[in-house]
Amino acid sequence: MARERLVIVGNGMAPGRMLEHLFELAPERYDVTIFNAEPRVNYDRIMLSPVLSGEKAFKDIVIHDDAWYEDNGVTLHRGAKVEKIDRDAKTVTSANGITAEYDRLVIATGSAPFIIPVPGHQLDGVLAYRDLDDVEKMHGYAATGGSAVVIGGGLLGLEAAAGLHMKGMKVTVIHLMPTLMERQLDTAAGYLLQKELQGRGIDIRCGANTKQILGDDKVTGIELEDGTVIDADVVVMAVGIRPNTGLAREAGLEVNRGIVCDAQLRTSDPAISSVGECVEVDGRVYGLVAPLYTMAKILAADLAGAPIDNYVHSETPTKLKVTGVNLYSVGDFAEGEDREEVVMRDAARGTYKRVIIKDDRVIGAVLYGDVADGGWYNELLRKGEDVRDIRETLIFGQAFQNAGNSDPLAAVANLADDAEICGCNGICKGAITGAIKDKGLSTLDEVRAHTKASASCGSCTGLVESLMALTLGDDFDASAPKSMCGCTHLGHGEVRRLIKANGLKSIPAVMQELEWTTSGGCAKCRPALNYYLLSDWPGEYVDDNQSRFINERVHANIQKDGTYSVIPRMWGGMTNSDELRAIADVVDKFQIPTVHVTGGQRIDLLGVKKEDLPGVWADLNKAGMVSGHAYGKSLRTVKTCVGTNWCRMGTQDSTGLGVALEKFLWGSWTPHKVKLAVSGCPRNCAEATCKDIGVVCVDSGYELHYAGAAGLHIQGTKKLTTLETEEEVMEVTAAMMQMYREQGYYLERIYKWADRVGHDTIREQILDNKETRRAYYERFVFSQRFAQTDPWSERVSGKDKHEFKPMADLSSPHAPSQMEPAE
Repeated sequence: MARERLVIVGNGMAPGRMLEHLFELAPERYDVTIFNAEPRVNYDRIMLSPVLSGEKAFKDIVIHDDAWYEDNGVTLHRGAKVEKIDRDAKTVTSANGITAEYDRLVIATGSAPFIIPVPGHQLDGVLAYRDLDDVEKMHGYAATGGSAVVIGGGLLGLEAAAGLHMKGMKVTVIHLMPTLMERQLDTAAGYLLQKELQGRGIDIRCGANTKQILGDDKVTGIELEDGTVIDADVVVMAVGIRPNTGLAREAGLEVNRGIVCDAQLRTSDPAISSVGECVEVDGRVYGLVAPLYTMAKILAADLAGAPIDNYVHSETPTKLKVTGVNLYSVGDFAEGEDREEVVMRDAARGTYKRVIIKDDRVIGAVLYGDVADGGWYNELLRKGEDVRDIRETLIFGQAFQNAGNSDPLAAVANLADDAEICGCNGICKGAITGAIKDKGLSTLDEVRAHTKASASCGSCTGLVESLMALTLGDDFDASAPKSMCGCTHLGHGEVRRLIKANGLKSIPAVMQELEWTTSGGCAKCRPALNYYLLSDWPGEYVDDNQSRFINERVHANIQKDGTYSVIPRMWGGMTNSDELRAIADVVDKFQIPTVHVTGGQRIDLLGVKKEDLPGVWADLNKAGMVSGHAYGKSLRTVKTCVGTNWCRMGTQDSTGLGVALEKFLWGSWTPHKVKLAVSGCPRNCAEATCKDIGVVCVDSGYELHYAGAAGLHIQGTKKLTTLETEEEVMEVTAAMMQMYREQGYYLERIYKWADRVGHDTIREQILDNKETRRAYYERFVFSQRFAQTDPWSERVSGKDKHEFKPMADLSSPHAPSQMEPAE
């Protein structure tokens, strides 16, 4: 039987979920073609906020990668916006000239952001916040610092404001209404939310109206109706969305607010259906993902010829995706004489709960700070249960209804199987527990992969873990650390603790005393153990070269063709004619094909043959150049600007300080690579606010920042403190490095370590307790006596060279894989 032709216009979350259901119900029925206006695969738009803030990268939010489309035989046209639907010929045609025939057509054109037509709204620097392109534009502005104004204090506006603030921008939110998120929150919760965001440094101005956006060619600020002028480099409009109905309207389909569909998502043309934010069903349009996923399931059944449910409106909970802000609202929470409300406030804890009751049934709930009972209130609302018998204790939550039951899982156990757990993906309790039992799932990642529960915003993770504990019993332990590898059941933290506690000073001792299940370890645990022993027992433990990856063993980065990359160190990014001449001579002598200037202010020699490495380094050493350790879990670079030496904007000698820091810190092994930068003024030309440790020079001294990242994970730094002298910078930086060295897990970047141990703990030990800070500093200084030196020279910078075999036997059974693990 010939396959039918299914064409989908749009590649968002709703059509993606619809296809997942369709392939389960009728995998062989259709040849599927997708036209996507964006030049990329399907991704989770719910998670754009953490991508904006730097907490996630694009790869982390991809829903369907290229392999998924290939495996399911889907033809995906990227960057192909459909301009015409010919209903008579049953074809669609894109702007770039692609035409496809269809038997069934699904329109999933989503929605478009509403741009307020105030004077200046067309200036360069006025952005919307709807897709990845918008986020990437915001990243471009945030990279240079400056100020941002977000117009709109709703869900998207606040997520944009929080993200830009985390990226280091000064942010002001302009909101027309008296309180934030007035559609989802009552006045009290709106007040608490405003207080929280203002406490983080975001300026909130409610009851404010924008008169015009200022600037000639690009944005310079905004003017409010009351005459207030606010400086801005970028203005983000997040004041609402409108269904994208233009294509459907031109095709002659019935359109009102959205594309009018019946309860099975069929349009006025029986061959055309619609799904997502562009749809109008029973007079309603939707912007939250849960109802869109319900639509997707119904439409998939219709396309598959399976039994079909009607789409029925239900209230959808609202959650704000801002790290550290917990709020939950659902239903009708407006005031009225025909309803009563129960309220509980705890000013000390900053929590607020309000449940609205009508005719002895819950019709709405607003929770701030403590949102654990949000799902329970939503279940009561959805089922319309009579709550008169628990009216007096309703506000205390579900657990209180089981007074005398000390089992912490009692609340989740009492949920019905059809109780919704994951609102983003519409996953109920029974689907999760059933998958755990039927598929033998035992980890949170497995549950996410099979059910998608907690795979989007993650706010229901606690509930999912409780269901796992309830289903698996003693076999589930959410607190158990992940083991280092298959050789041991112990996690990195436990291994680090036991090495010190038991005085274990060799890899064999660790494996014996901690009961390794393999005789010699593996490529995961041996490098980690080698690092822990080096860090914990400086001067006593001898580095085990065979427990290092190939890059560290030959002191160069292996490339995809088997040649190597060599990067000599340039202190603080500074060089001279002798060094440049030596590099040029080495390039000519060894016929090195590629010379590349790196982003870390160094020169990379690419394509070095393995047998030439000793000669290359010998010649570079003669010119006084040492290894830049671009291959190592160690100090990589200290990037600088020219500071007061040359720049008229410079406030301090950033170059001199950067050179001093690099010469002081280099050679120490660390859990992962470490990059530093010193910027001579707040303009931050050295990009200090996205490094592991960064220094920004100011008139009063030096701002010390930490926990930034700019690779696969993009994250701005957190400011630790402001220091007055270079000596203080050196001491605090070394102390933090040593704290990280002693507490970090192998291959754990500084930002991940900081999140795990807690920023308050770091501040307490490095800033508040001078004795502890000095002890860290002195241990770092001591360990530097035994730090790695340049591998190819006998004596460098006064550091004794330890025995080293640069071309060590690479065939050792204990040698890790010759390729570095992905970072």
